Amino acid sequence: MDNRKMPTIEELQEMAAVDIRNVDKSTLVDLDDVEIHTELPLEERIADYIRQVKNPYCHISNGMIVKISFAGQDTLEACLSRCISPEKKF
Repeated sequence: MDNRKMPTIEELQEMAAVDIRNVDKSTLVDLDDVEIHTELPLEERIADYIRQVKNPYCHISNGMIVKISFAGQDTLEACLSRCISPEKKF
């Protein structure tokens, strides 16, 4: 994936297919090491987040491997938009 572009559908499908039971923990990124650059426009912010986390579907949080999936109508982009928006919506 180019550092300035969003991943393709195929790349996202590969990321989502990671099996948490077999993933090499050393290949995952700890979310504590990811910095959200709120000064970037939303699309660039999402691309930068994905570039940093490498796989938005599988990462490390508080020392544990986390695998996420999305249900309903939400897409990865919609969920990430809410999560990294400078205006937190709780």
